Amino acid sequence: MDEESTNLTWRPLTIGDAKASADLLKAMEAADRTGEHYDEEDTLQELVDPYADLERASLAAFDGDVMVGYTKAVYKPTAEGTHRVMVDGGVHPDYRRQGIGTVLLKAGTAGAKALHALHHPTLKLVVEAQQCEHIPGAAELFRSQGFAPARYYQSMEHPLRGEIPDTAIPDGLRVEPWSEQNDEEFRMIRNEAFKDHWGTVPVPADAWKNKITNHSFRPEVSFLLRDVANGAPAGMLVTMSWDADTAATGVREAYFMLIGTLREYRRRGVAGGLIGHALRRAADQGYGKASLSVDSANPSGAFGIYEKAGFEPKDRYVRWALDVR
Repeated sequence: MDEESTNLTWRPLTIGDAKASADLLKAMEAADRTGEHYDEEDTLQELVDPYADLERASLAAFDGDVMVGYTKAVYKPTAEGTHRVMVDGGVHPDYRRQGIGTVLLKAGTAGAKALHALHHPTLKLVVEAQQCEHIPGAAELFRSQGFAPARYYQSMEHPLRGEIPDTAIPDGLRVEPWSEQNDEEFRMIRNEAFKDHWGTVPVPADAWKNKITNHSFRPEVSFLLRDVANGAPAGMLVTMSWDADTAATGVREAYFMLIGTLREYRRRGVAGGLIGHALRRAADQGYGKASLSVDSANPSGAFGIYEKAGFEPKDRYVRWALDVR
């Protein structure tokens, strides 16, 4: 690290850093153009994540009052066989190529190890991080610390202009909007439907509230399909939208965060029916585009379903992984 970098102040993140974090992420987005915008409420939501131990597993660098870099690790409350700890972070564009990213990635990895030793010490640990593929220097940084690409995630977009093709709801099923009464069924479907997805573990109630039904959740564009005959839930779609994105781009974006179908209802057009219904509702409510992300190796053929619905590939994200033991 050069002399300028050593003059920075280093300390763990706190919930009081929401504004400084949002300012840093805004500066990063101006350079990296990933399409992700944050405001103070968004960054606070991440800082109060119940599985982010800021004291043990975060570090931020400050130049005066300006946050110029950060990292934090988030552990999994449940794990089987392998505990995957996600490390997030970034460096202000004006402070890159000074060794700050290396310090932060090492600190994030150390934090992940500390959380692993505390919560799942008998399991194998894999430290993971995800970055947009086109960010300069990211691949070199991760490789220098022993990380390797483990998975690729494709972001896809659907411009909500013109007439949205009609997609039939499968026979015997009916659409139901999200409500507080069926919220737990949404979470159940997510946990059951994603059991066979790579690296996925059940989402507990507190994490669901923090990550899903927060200020960015859009219940008016989130739906459940229910079996008319027996009342059982069959599938669900959850939509998020970030005010910071709208403010920055002038376009309201409906992000389909979760789309899941229970096994006994697969191959009946549940996902396609939900997507078509959500696209029409989003367009009717003034959203300018819809988007989602899909694992390039998704086992359920989701990529083809999304293409058929009119989504087109945009950026690709790399999941970097470091096998610790």
